[in-house]
Amino acid sequence: MEQESKWIRDIQRGGSRQAAERLVERYYDEIYIFVYRQTGHKEDAMDLTQSIFLAVLRALPSYDPKKAAFRTWLYRIAANKVIDARRQSRPVTTPLEEIELPVQEDFVSQIHDRELLERIEGYVSGLSPSLQAVFRLRLYGERSFGEIAAALGQSESAVKSQYYRLLGRIREEFDPHE
Repeated sequence: MEQESKWIRDIQRGGSRQAAERLVERYYDEIYIFVYRQTGHKEDAMDLTQSIFLAVLRALPSYDPKKAAFRTWLYRIAANKVIDARRQSRPVTTPLEEIELPVQEDFVSQIHDRELLERIEGYVSGLSPSLQAVFRLRLYGERSFGEIAAALGQSESAVKSQYYRLLGRIREEFDPHE
């Protein structure tokens, strides 16, 4: 943490290339996984992760550690970039040779699960950017409600309320047993 603060100061003061490289190395895999879980495509996740770090390094001179922890600030930028990319996204096709067919007996249920997840993701994509961010940071980013609240500039109770209300709406919309 102390080393991270030093890298940030070095970048803010003189644009230290070495400090920037270390900071990116420190968080690259974590942000890539966060993005990949939302895009489901390796190339898109790599491109978007690169775009996120370019935005972070450009904005770093204005970063204020008194307002938010660096990690929180980073995830706010990442979540916003993912939302922007979804708004601009084109339909994605996956080549047949990239699709792995499971050999398990519950293949049909897995197909239905994948279809359900795609339908839920489509539903969430139609919601406000704030609700999308809450849902995706919690589900894909595996962030705590406190971290999400800090990243979005909201209270923790508001974030919890939005998340659980959204889960209720999703249940009503997609659960055939309700």
